[in-house]
Amino acid sequence: MVDLIVIAGGVIALAAAGWVMLTYNGFVGLRNRIEEAWSQIDVQLKKRFDLVPNLVETVKGYASHEKSTFTEITKARAAMASAGTVQEKAEAANMLTGALKSLFAVTENYPELKASQNFMMLQEELSGIESKIAFARQFYNTEVRKLNTQVESFPSNVLAGLFNFVKRDYFEVTQEETKPVKVSFQ
Repeated sequence: MVDLIVIAGGVIALAAAGWVMLTYNGFVGLRNRIEEAWSQIDVQLKKRFDLVPNLVETVKGYASHEKSTFTEITKARAAMASAGTVQEKAEAANMLTGALKSLFAVTENYPELKASQNFMMLQEELSGIESKIAFARQFYNTEVRKLNTQVESFPSNVLAGLFNFVKRDYFEVTQEETKPVKVSFQ
């Protein structure tokens, strides 16, 4: 009888150790996928960051009196350059997205600009980058959701607390980004 209890206790201990190992490795995998996803977003944000000055210079040649739009873009780029955390970069990226919406709204009033080959190439490149950012953001948010679910679910939340796995923030669209762009030509 004692042998049976020892064997059952050993099986339970082995199963518990296996669960701890699998759960811990699951957390590590999720953390690494989130970091990989953020790296992909960061690469695309950097490409967009580098492309914006070329786009602005092209538009300036046609619409030099649109100073407020150019100032907004400059501020957004500065915020992007100084952002350190994921949250700060997400906020700066959203700010830059809004500024670019304004820039493209301004271009609607300049048919010769819209017909410019240089502008069309830059706009197409930016559109491709925006699509990649959207895809990477979706992947990032999916992995964050998985991690956050594990961190909050019992019994994995016990291990999350022991090994300091914490919830992550989503890369969300701001309310400002969902509003239509208002452009005034005065």
